[in-house]
Amino acid sequence: MTVSTNVPEFCQGIDHFADNLPGFADYGQTPAIASGAKAIANTQDQNAVYQTILAADALRYLTLQVTASKQSGHPGGFASIADGIAALVMLGYKNIITEVGHHAPGFYSNVFLDGSLEAMGIKTVQNMRDRFREMHGLLGHLSGQIPGLLNPAGPLGQGQHFAMAGAKLNPGELFPVTIGDGGLGEPYIMSSFGHFNTAYPGVTNFLPILVWNGYSQEHHSMVSTKTNAEMIAYWQGNGFAEVILVNAKDYDDANQSGEYVDSTKFSLAGRLKFTQALLEATERAATSALGGKLTVLIVKQLKGAGVHKRGSQSHNLYPGDTVEKDYIVAALKERSLTPEAWNLVRTNYSRANGGAAVKTVATEKVLAIADLGTIPTKEFAIGEKKVATTAMGEIVAYVGKQDPNFIIANADGNAASGINNINIALKILHPTTDETYYQQPQGQVYEPLSEDACAGLAAAQALFGARSLWCSYESFAINGLPIWQTVTQAMSELRRLTPSTITLFTAGALEQGRNGWTHQRPEVENYFAGMMRNGNVFPLFPCDANSIQACYEWALGTSNKGITITASKSPLPIRTTLAQTREGLEKGAIVLQETPGDKQVVFAVIGDMTLLPTLEAAATLKAQGIGSKVVSVINPRRLYRPTDVAWDTITQEKDGNFLSDADFAAMFDGDALLGVTGGSSAMLEPVMLRSNSKRDMFAWKRGETTSSAGQIMEFNGITAEAFVKRAMELMS
Repeated sequence: MTVSTNVPEFCQGIDHFADNLPGFADYGQTPAIASGAKAIANTQDQNAVYQTILAADALRYLTLQVTASKQSGHPGGFASIADGIAALVMLGYKNIITEVGHHAPGFYSNVFLDGSLEAMGIKTVQNMRDRFREMHGLLGHLSGQIPGLLNPAGPLGQGQHFAMAGAKLNPGELFPVTIGDGGLGEPYIMSSFGHFNTAYPGVTNFLPILVWNGYSQEHHSMVSTKTNAEMIAYWQGNGFAEVILVNAKDYDDANQSGEYVDSTKFSLAGRLKFTQALLEATERAATSALGGKLTVLIVKQLKGAGVHKRGSQSHNLYPGDTVEKDYIVAALKERSLTPEAWNLVRTNYSRANGGAAVKTVATEKVLAIADLGTIPTKEFAIGEKKVATTAMGEIVAYVGKQDPNFIIANADGNAASGINNINIALKILHPTTDETYYQQPQGQVYEPLSEDACAGLAAAQALFGARSLWCSYESFAINGLPIWQTVTQAMSELRRLTPSTITLFTAGALEQGRNGWTHQRPEVENYFAGMMRNGNVFPLFPCDANSIQACYEWALGTSNKGITITASKSPLPIRTTLAQTREGLEKGAIVLQETPGDKQVVFAVIGDMTLLPTLEAAATLKAQGIGSKVVSVINPRRLYRPTDVAWDTITQEKDGNFLSDADFAAMFDGDALLGVTGGSSAMLEPVMLRSNSKRDMFAWKRGETTSSAGQIMEFNGITAEAFVKRAMELMS
């Protein structure tokens, strides 16, 4: 190994260069992607095949050296699909998505090679080594901030949602998504593909690529024992019309044992045959997917192919796995390229798809969205009884009529949440037309029976630039929250604006007495309470049907935020005007009622039904000459102190609006303060942190089967009598 004096600048930081490469004189003299072209011209061109091998080895080299530079990260899984990623790029496809967060260093290497990472100041391999797994650098798993990469990737079973959303919003463009065979055990992947294809049979321009390498993180994958025929049948049984399998073992001329082999061990002739077959299969799969067939490409190759170890042992690097370690050095030398070969790979990558991914992929530009005009709110009279969710449903219907890309996703049915008016207006998306159920093939209401599929497509669509709404029973939402959290975190890092991801959680625990604890899980609010400190997450609690309209109106006007709206589906009294909630959204809360007296008890109340015992308690206190103030907490995030929240770390639409100390005191100071919520006490943390009054909290404890909301509140100690008793104790 020598270091040439003619090393391209971007190669600074590469530890090992090859003296020469077999076949380079024959196949490496002219870039396979011609100047002005976006892809190779012919998959059978041996120059293109050979240069795809060079690209795959470049990806493996970078992935291993960068991870070894920090003795940390995951090189093995990506190594087994490096040939497939190189084939996609050489064929001009860069809208590449992954379900596998552990493949992050390989994906960073991919966008480094075409120059995309220069947008974040990473111009050389040394820059990439320095900033891998460092703050403001290349995170251990894909995030929202990396130039040229389309999706965040963390928990398994999520990436397919981004591919499907991208395909839906960008007809005619291919969105490949790599899926690990370790993650294939997650039930979400196939079920979400199945429902999406049933709902949108014409949207097939996403291409799952199964990375079938036989191993997961720490052991053999659970699908490692399937035969090729069984794996093909599995995908066919899940609705895939075209299943294309490329098995490296079919081209093995190195007599490797086992069902999974390493193509980098083949002779050059063997590698050329395997890579040509993979290029041809990838082109065929892309053509099929773009042509209207639900298609999957399966690449079967041993995990860790071409890096330091094989199988699950290749998955992760540990302390001591340095760039000086003997087996790391040996692997790097085996994969090393000459400076001329590195330059050739960079040239092809820079030309593929018309330029660097940071300039060409779908998520690097703001998607044009329909103008909503003036949101049609309807102000109900104080004292009327109205269903809050139904009032919001009218606005949702309007949004869908104005914006054809808009979808609303709900696993348990809109009618059950008091928003059947949405179904009537926008129609449930279903292949069977039936007027009784307001369903038809062209609907905008997406109703899989999986919260993951609901949250997944809705959140992914928001991240990819379009409006959406995810609706759920509060009790069931937990199964969809991982991807919603992934997306909101990514939105906080994005270098572009995108519509906020908005949710509506209905049928709260207090309304679900007859169903019992199975439908009473307001502990999910802990999730949002913790996320409030992130900086771009806003849980909203409208107190009536006027309030919910103002909340949704506000949410529709925001960008890059995660906004949850929680409301009842029962008819409840109108207590506020639209203007009051608009004020509450800015200040965090509004005073609903103030009663004079010798002393004052302040109630900080979250929710709508919880106002019933609160107002009853205020009346009891009034009869005893004690004053009270009932404060409806609409937007609790506003009630934190600025230093409590990481709002200044958000890249787009920073929101540093918090209630001042003086205004907080004017609203919440009293002789006693009682926090009241039918959900998690954590949601009232900002009030309890800032208050200097004697204070206590009434909140959800646990579920039970009851005949009414009042009875379940009584079971949890949320009663007027308990409020009055505790207030008197605090004041004495």
